[in-house]
Amino acid sequence: MSTPPSSRLSSLRVLKHHDFALLWGGAALSNIGTWMEVLALGVYVTKVTGRAEWTGGVAALTFLPAIVLAPLGGALGDRFDRRRAVGVGALVQLVLAGVLAALAFTGGLTVRWVAVISFLNGCAVTLFTPAYSALIAVSVPKEDLHSALSLNAAQNNLGRICGPALGALVIAHADVAWALLINTLSFGAVLLSLTRVRATAAGKPADFGGLWAGILQGFRVALADEALVVALGGTLAIAVCIAPFTALAPVMAIQVFQLDAGATSVLVTAQGVGSLVAALGAGALADRMGKARLLEVGLLLIGPTAAAYWLSPSLPVAAVAVMALGALYMLTLTGLSALCLARVSTELQARIASLSTMLLFVGFTVGVWVQGALGDRWGIRWVTASAALGFFVLAVLRRALRSRGFAAFEV
Repeated sequence: MSTPPSSRLSSLRVLKHHDFALLWGGAALSNIGTWMEVLALGVYVTKVTGRAEWTGGVAALTFLPAIVLAPLGGALGDRFDRRRAVGVGALVQLVLAGVLAALAFTGGLTVRWVAVISFLNGCAVTLFTPAYSALIAVSVPKEDLHSALSLNAAQNNLGRICGPALGALVIAHADVAWALLINTLSFGAVLLSLTRVRATAAGKPADFGGLWAGILQGFRVALADEALVVALGGTLAIAVCIAPFTALAPVMAIQVFQLDAGATSVLVTAQGVGSLVAALGAGALADRMGKARLLEVGLLLIGPTAAAYWLSPSLPVAAVAVMALGALYMLTLTGLSALCLARVSTELQARIASLSTMLLFVGFTVGVWVQGALGDRWGIRWVTASAALGFFVLAVLRRALRSRGFAAFEV
């Protein structure tokens, strides 16, 4: 039996919601610039240092602040107007991107400056991402939440497709500085879209006492719900074992395959294509398979797929493998995030989103740094493939134990 058109396009139906469409469009344009910067800085650090440890380490600095600041960001997102909070975050990122571009144009760019600004940018992202997640959640009805998160992942991966390709083109014909300047200008799209978001979609500030009390309440709610514990634990495991592939693409292209920025762009773009296709089809897949079954399949397949990518014998094979990996990465993280947001009230969504962000960023920081450092000593392929297979063992054990919390993934 064929799938009805409405089911096949179920991930797109959320664009009929005014505020979500505006937020989606602004973020999509901004993310193209962001991924141009990611490619430019990854290539710059890899070429200057020649070490995977440095490439992974500098990338990890963007996520390091989440160890401390993510719960604070969640409390702020539930306490204050979320639209304004997202605007402040975009403005701070615009300034930091502008500083990087200015340093590059004046010849003052160094790995140290890249590291410092990456850390500061990570602080801004950590503090304001929970507000953005909660703003997305209140911009659509609850029944459209999974589709909204899937399509939000799609715009990020649309940037992952277009950004590296444009970044490689700009670097080849101009310089890293121009890629950084374009990223600076791209934050204007977010600021413009926020001016047209309706006030009612920005959420109602919560009254839960002091910030510390609000942070503790978020932790208590998460620990009291077995489904949330399972979902947050899965997010952490993916972050440590699987997620480093997103930052180590320059290492795979330049050190493993002995190629250049163009090869890095191929890998990053292929991942984006896989994620985008999966995001557009996530609604239909969830309708057909059920959200719980879709997530379970993703958790079981992502480890072997990541190992296959790292052990690929050539760039074309790696591109195909990372396309599949990008699809599974999007499906699993979106499913876990949808569970977390759907199981709590609107007043708690930013705080629960911040815990998910914290674990994702902390896990990524540890994973990319450790895998990069060990890869320099023992070989990047075997270290990363072993981590991926380690996650597969965890996924099999989780399925064998059949945690009661996993049944709640059908949200």
